[in-house]
Amino acid sequence: MRFGSFSEMLRHFSGNAPDSAAVIRPGADGPYTVTWREFCADIENRRDVLISSGKTCLGLLCDGSYEAVVEIFAANLAGLAVVMLDDTLPEEMLAELAAATDCDLLFGDPEFTAALMPRLAGGMADGAGRLLFFTSGTTDRAKAVVLTDASLMASAYNGSSLLPLSAEDRLMLMLPLSHVFGFVCGLLWGLSCGASVCLGRGARHYADDLGYFRPTALSAVPLLWGFLLSHKLCNPELKLVLIGAGDCPMQLISAGKAMGIQICFGYGLTETSSGVALSIGDDPYAMTVCPEDKIRIADDGEILIEAPTCIMQGYYKRPADTAAVLWDGVLFTGDIGYLDRKGRLIITGRKKEMLVLPDGTKIFLPEYEKELCAALGTPEAAVARIGDTVTLAVYVKDATPDDIRKKINTVLVRRPRGQQIRDIRILDSPLPRTATGKIKRWELMKRLERS
Repeated sequence: MRFGSFSEMLRHFSGNAPDSAAVIRPGADGPYTVTWREFCADIENRRDVLISSGKTCLGLLCDGSYEAVVEIFAANLAGLAVVMLDDTLPEEMLAELAAATDCDLLFGDPEFTAALMPRLAGGMADGAGRLLFFTSGTTDRAKAVVLTDASLMASAYNGSSLLPLSAEDRLMLMLPLSHVFGFVCGLLWGLSCGASVCLGRGARHYADDLGYFRPTALSAVPLLWGFLLSHKLCNPELKLVLIGAGDCPMQLISAGKAMGIQICFGYGLTETSSGVALSIGDDPYAMTVCPEDKIRIADDGEILIEAPTCIMQGYYKRPADTAAVLWDGVLFTGDIGYLDRKGRLIITGRKKEMLVLPDGTKIFLPEYEKELCAALGTPEAAVARIGDTVTLAVYVKDATPDDIRKKINTVLVRRPRGQQIRDIRILDSPLPRTATGKIKRWELMKRLERS
């Protein structure tokens, strides 16, 4: 169904299917069901507490718990803005991100949030209905994308219109709610279809959550899907997997199909409230554009998106950055692709200087390299991806990898786990560059692959 807000969805199911399963959460004696009646009662009780707090902007450390899910909806109903924070980030980075988005309240581990609260100030005067998700994944370049419950529900409708779930389905949530793909395709997709959402127990239980919850549908990044396949962890009830947030090798798709699982691939951005195209046919890389979105291709191959119901309001307090990518309602994605004869979208590359890792982690290369070069005292350093490994290539004399790691440690401690340098390659000549001084990344990759 098409819902215009979180509250509309909650009212619909609490009124029309109060005793149906909304959420399946882990318990001491196994998974247990929370009905729509119970789910909405928990949300309303928490909503009243948040209203009485007098706060305006909630920074939510997304630990994937039932309490965190309730808090998101309760804060929205209470008129607070919600800032979705990755609870695995270092404390210093979380403090900076929360302060930059004017949080005046935090939800998460009490001891941890108590340490952060004194560093917050302000509040968001016009935050009602807003949910902020960070893109780019670093402090200096991190941009808080301003979405709304209306845009997120529109995105959920877009996806479910092409890939519907039923009330008998159980959607497994294993992705972080701080990422819009996890929030929309791991939570709202299921709830808006009346399916039950299984709340996973975190990364420590990736090996046994499918056997524990017995889901019929799953949203996954390529790295997670590859892990589940390689360890033969898929339960027999699993019939549908939606893969997104990164490039997925054909062998992972073929392996799922060989097990009788429907494998779909999705393309979307934080700026579009998640997906804008899904593969629903035989070709997993040929994606049907969602019904409320329009895609056209610029002369240079860049993918341009018009999605009036799903598009972001902008980057929070970054009007110049917003204006650089959003012109007259058209989002310039920085991705390269084309439309085939059937109007399906084919992605061929990325225009942006950004690495996208199999787990969905994104690294903005110019910024990362600037920090690393400053720590090393040389401009001759570049970051690349070798397989699934983030690699630092550096041209420096009389230094060992251990020497280099010691110098860059001040940079690495501020980076999330997915962006850590795992491999250091010392080059025997300067980085290959164009006449204007830009790194020839394709040529660098060839050198690294040969070494």
